Amino acid sequence: MKYRNLGTTKEKLSATGLGCMGMSFAYGPGDDTESIATLHKALDLGINFWDTADVYANGINEELISKVLVPNRDKIFIATKFGFRFQENVVGPSNTSGTYFDGSPEWIKIAVEKSLKRLKIDTIDLYYAHRVDPNIPIEETVGAMALLVKEGKVRYLGLSEASPASIRKAHAVHPIAALQSEYSLLTRDLEHEILSTVRELGISLVPYSPLARGLMTNTLDVNTLSDNDFRKTLPRYQEENLDNNARLVNGFAAIAQEKGCTPAQLALAWVLAQGDDIIPIPGTKKRKYLEENAAAADINLIAADLKNIDDLLLRFPVSGERYHEGAMKLVNN
Repeated sequence: MKYRNLGTTKEKLSATGLGCMGMSFAYGPGDDTESIATLHKALDLGINFWDTADVYANGINEELISKVLVPNRDKIFIATKFGFRFQENVVGPSNTSGTYFDGSPEWIKIAVEKSLKRLKIDTIDLYYAHRVDPNIPIEETVGAMALLVKEGKVRYLGLSEASPASIRKAHAVHPIAALQSEYSLLTRDLEHEILSTVRELGISLVPYSPLARGLMTNTLDVNTLSDNDFRKTLPRYQEENLDNNARLVNGFAAIAQEKGCTPAQLALAWVLAQGDDIIPIPGTKKRKYLEENAAAADINLIAADLKNIDDLLLRFPVSGERYHEGAMKLVNN
């Protein structure tokens, strides 16, 4: 495994991290036995950057990870996030009604203690605000997060889906080590002002869903998704967008075949090729996909490869937004 620096720190993180959400949440039924085996396999492969959040299955994902995290604490750089809450304790994905965001200093104090307890550790390596609270100045949120660093409960701070203005305001209060936002071949909104902002400030970009929630793997049949798979609610998976996106994915698979790799590996290699300050966290709950994803770090793309991909995207631009309208309102543009 190759490694990359976290922001301006000396922390060495695996070039491909591990998004753990799907082990407990959002992508159909889980299998704790296989998930635990996948976490152990991540250690074997040198994948030391693991990502979770308190909202994933209402804390169950953090509890699952703790089973491998605690006995291997010195080998793992653990990131978790706070902020999404459920009205009347009705648990669901962050994009469902009844979910709201709380970036208040009062909630941060409670949320961090809950995450530490579930993870069974004393210090969280990287603590993200899962979104930017539209009702609270980002300076107040980050100020409260900075107190956690002083108290030794958190080592580094991060933001998720934040605008350039919010990033700058936050960074002025306390150094921000990472920005976690959706970024893939099919979601490139941040390539202009957001990416230039984090690079100016020495902040790592941590792309989630770098495989476009599985769409770029060419292995996903929407008709086989379980009823509790939240991708069924996303515009890109709706009937009116399927034909175009299938052409795009099939064309991408052909490029991958010529390159001698899988579509998933090519999609990850493309993200990695966008800069050494980018550390994607592809999610999986199965060992075979983890091994496949890890191998992407060894794939070198040349100018001709990148041109072929760009040409394909011009012919078949992705159809459908990444979230529905309600969830997009929580993205701090």
